[in-house]
Amino acid sequence: MLSQDIVDSLFPPDLPEPDHWEHRYPPRDLPEGAKVTRIAPSPTGFLTIGGVFTAMIDADVAHQSGGVYLVRLEDTDQARFTEGAAEQFAEAFEYFSINPDEDDRTGRYGPYTQSARAQTYLTYVRELLRQGRAYVDFTTRQDLEEISARQREAGALPGYYGKWATWRDADPDEVAKRLAAGEPYVVRFRSPGVSGNRVSFTDAIRGELSMDDNRNDAVILKSSDTDPRLPTYHFAHAVDDHLMRVNLVIRGEEWISSVPLHLQLFDALGFERVQYAHVATLMKQDGSSRRKLSKRRDPEATVTFYIEQGYPAPAVQYYLRGLANGRLAEMPLAEALTAPIRLSECGTAGPLVDTVKLDDISGDYIATLSGGQILAEVGRWARRYDPGLAEILEAERALALRALAVEREDVPNPRKDLRTWAGFRSAYGFFFPQIFEPVTDPADARFGSLDPDLVRAVADAFAAGYQPPRPGTGPDAEWFDQVRRLAADLGFAPSRKDYKQNPAAYPGSIIDASQVIRVLITGALRSPDLAEVSRALGTDEVLRRVRAVSAA
Repeated sequence: MLSQDIVDSLFPPDLPEPDHWEHRYPPRDLPEGAKVTRIAPSPTGFLTIGGVFTAMIDADVAHQSGGVYLVRLEDTDQARFTEGAAEQFAEAFEYFSINPDEDDRTGRYGPYTQSARAQTYLTYVRELLRQGRAYVDFTTRQDLEEISARQREAGALPGYYGKWATWRDADPDEVAKRLAAGEPYVVRFRSPGVSGNRVSFTDAIRGELSMDDNRNDAVILKSSDTDPRLPTYHFAHAVDDHLMRVNLVIRGEEWISSVPLHLQLFDALGFERVQYAHVATLMKQDGSSRRKLSKRRDPEATVTFYIEQGYPAPAVQYYLRGLANGRLAEMPLAEALTAPIRLSECGTAGPLVDTVKLDDISGDYIATLSGGQILAEVGRWARRYDPGLAEILEAERALALRALAVEREDVPNPRKDLRTWAGFRSAYGFFFPQIFEPVTDPADARFGSLDPDLVRAVADAFAAGYQPPRPGTGPDAEWFDQVRRLAADLGFAPSRKDYKQNPAAYPGSIIDASQVIRVLITGALRSPDLAEVSRALGTDEVLRRVRAVSAA
């Protein structure tokens, strides 16, 4: 064990003692049973929907208990820093309404970025070195490779522990000599774990868990030749959770194996242990099997997918809450968004992410919105992701509102064909002259097998006798009579049944004639009620489209 003088010489002379930080970050004044939770994303990559899922649970549990939810950026791995990741985190938290309750501007427990807390960690690393609970280590990368090779030959478990930990019980004089020579070193935790020992803890989701204790002497402070001098995640999170007075750590199940080490660190530092809750990993059905949702293989794994596609945040929140607690999926959306998420109801099997189900939820949610609300949301989305559409909507606001009223307003079962804001162009684009491409070819495949001259005849007859829908809203049965008359005049069968009974006697049925009008007006074989569409478009636009096939 090094002398305190040597230990202290490794750190800045003005480095505060632990009491300084304890006074700076006092216990929080919160109600009995209040939970302080945190989400701690690392900017080594972009946030996934699993991160949003966990953050949502963090925020809800904290707020339902009268506690505090915070976000801490864990950026100690500077070598793998991803440009733009921190900004993406902030955008995601804003989009899904899971912004933290405190930050560098409003909170007294910051900084909320680990690289800005370097001095704090050094205090506690020094304390462990003083107590002999940590030691300096000069092992090189090559040394570690050689240790691993010898362990494989001996059939030993991999890691840096016991007799394999070269510097754990090194001669203090040799250590001092190396330090004096300026050799780079790391600081390792001196694990108290003993082979064969088991450690147990109560997980707030999974109940009592038991596993082998940690024997590995983990690095807690990175190499002395790096700047800034930062700790590893394992050490930093223990210090931060204690000083930020976090008392419930909700995180992914991949961290369960690290709990023995983390508990050892809390004990060695003299901190009260936090409670852990390990959330099951989000899964995907892949054929007949399930696998983890992968950000490399699955677009829906990334948060950016949901924002760029324009999924309404409340719909995604509702869906994710239902994955967390099945009880919430059975409630109406508004009720489910305020009902508490219970850790006791979070399953241990990974919930399946099903975008088809999410699409249905999203369509149901959008169907409850007014045309003005939808237009505002689509416009906000389009200004960033589809500027051309945004310009059209600004110029054609009245038309957009009429389009959104078709089969949506004053009806018991409004249309649910719009499921994301990105889907607006495909679902409603045909209403806008700037987007719609008139059908000019009478031999277009959308007209089926009808003779091109007959297609022109249908168009000409419809335009010549066109009667616009009556004012108001809703279907107009009389409007379709003009289609029925022209179909009869042109020899179409009055019904599909009549046509099938004697196909040689007719060029088609009334359905084929009406499909010609539908394709000319909407460009599609399926569309909302034609009378309502025509009312929204106006007479001039309807006739312009119908006449296009004859003008070509």
